[in-house]
Amino acid sequence: MKNLRYIKLLITIGIVSVLFTACKKVEPSTAIDAKAALTNPADIYTATIGNYSELRDPDYTRSGHFLMEYPTDDIAQGQPSSDDLSRCYRYATQIPTGAHATAFWKKAYHLIFAANQIIGAIPDNATADLKLLKGENLYLRAMADFNLVRIFGRPYTQGSGSNPGIPLITDGNQSNGAPARSSVKDVYTSVIADLLKAADLMTIASTATPKSDIFASKEVAYALLSRVYLYMNDNANAIKYADLVINSGRYTLLQGSAYQGYFSAAPEDNAETIFCIRHTKTQDQGFSAIGSMYYSGLGPDGTSSLTTPGGQGNTGWGEVYASQTYVQDLDKYPADLRHSFIAPYTINGVLQLNKKLTPNTPMYYITKYSFQEGIVTLSSPVYLRLAEMYLNKAEANAKLGNSQLALDGVNVIRTRAGIPTLGLGDVGATGVLGAVLQERRMEFAFEGQRAYDLFRNNLPLVRNYPGTHSLNNVPTTNIMQTVLPTDPRVVFYIPQTEISINPKLTQNP
Repeated sequence: MKNLRYIKLLITIGIVSVLFTACKKVEPSTAIDAKAALTNPADIYTATIGNYSELRDPDYTRSGHFLMEYPTDDIAQGQPSSDDLSRCYRYATQIPTGAHATAFWKKAYHLIFAANQIIGAIPDNATADLKLLKGENLYLRAMADFNLVRIFGRPYTQGSGSNPGIPLITDGNQSNGAPARSSVKDVYTSVIADLLKAADLMTIASTATPKSDIFASKEVAYALLSRVYLYMNDNANAIKYADLVINSGRYTLLQGSAYQGYFSAAPEDNAETIFCIRHTKTQDQGFSAIGSMYYSGLGPDGTSSLTTPGGQGNTGWGEVYASQTYVQDLDKYPADLRHSFIAPYTINGVLQLNKKLTPNTPMYYITKYSFQEGIVTLSSPVYLRLAEMYLNKAEANAKLGNSQLALDGVNVIRTRAGIPTLGLGDVGATGVLGAVLQERRMEFAFEGQRAYDLFRNNLPLVRNYPGTHSLNNVPTTNIMQTVLPTDPRVVFYIPQTEISINPKLTQNP
């Protein structure tokens, strides 16, 4: 992995350090190395592979997961932790020097600058192979910008995108390495432009074999466009691009046992995944993996397998669980196949409790980031999948007043999960959007979408279950936490190290 991550042809980006010395100038993470150059197709190909490898870096994948998933109501932290991930979960304890926000910011801009070098090196009239590589890097830049603006900028629907977003860096030769924050709207506009151009450049002949789901493609760009437009409440375009993915014929919804084993198969063999961040067996992160926080197996004791839930610290830390309210909703339908992604830790049939808080936290382990190819902590986090396209369409149709079409999309996913379908009589005309959002919660739990689904729809996030969020309360046995969509901490602070070096950056309130 080091050979990919640190290939000599990949650009070197100035990384901010809090240690100033007299002999070394410290630059913001939005600064570039003007000496970097890509001189031939082989260099460009190698550097592009290196850019994909940047996604695997824990500063991007692991820290990004904590920032996007831990602020949801789908999980419960069962005990305090010295790791900054606790601040990601608890809202009230976020700080401008948060380790995971700082790490993700730096790594995302590292990727953006690396992509910019390739984008700038390839003319639009290049050979088909080079245009494909340019399109892939446009996608990678768009994805990084979109994730950054989700984490550090307020939802587009608040102020129609007028709030501060993130610095936009789209020129590989830009001399201004310390730009101000662009508006959320301008960032979205840039993301859309990148994705539309990427899709055009990545168009291949109908007889050609597309790359697998660990690489960008035209359909990957379309899928992210559907999500971006949905976040903007541009519902017609959200439907348009979801349909382009659905009707491409490249993907199918997994069914039955294949769906139950969705996250344990090798990604290239998964017919539903549109784009994921591939980790091979040799790239397993062990106790530093995302799944380590969610699961700990009993281990090879001679009678039990790793897939048997066990006490904390066996095969993982096992400190973060499915929330009690999520499991209660799941349990409304005992046949729901999505029970396969929850592994209650029981002894002799009795659910175990993490007793480091009062009230104690039920230990519902999560397995969406475990067991890939038989390795307990290995996973390739899924970023886009076909089920989202159906539910993007459903949400957009609900907002356009197409109630039956919205429920049709919901019912595709409910039927796959093995639970009863819904009719208008079950939800009422005013309850269709709520039904869609509830289905999104059940389907995409632990995948980093829930908080954004609530806040962009001007809905509060309610935690009425045991977890460390109660430590903000007096008394600490009061488990209620309600986060309003207008709360300052629905977005993270801009890293203080960046503000200290770049005077043009403004801090989030």
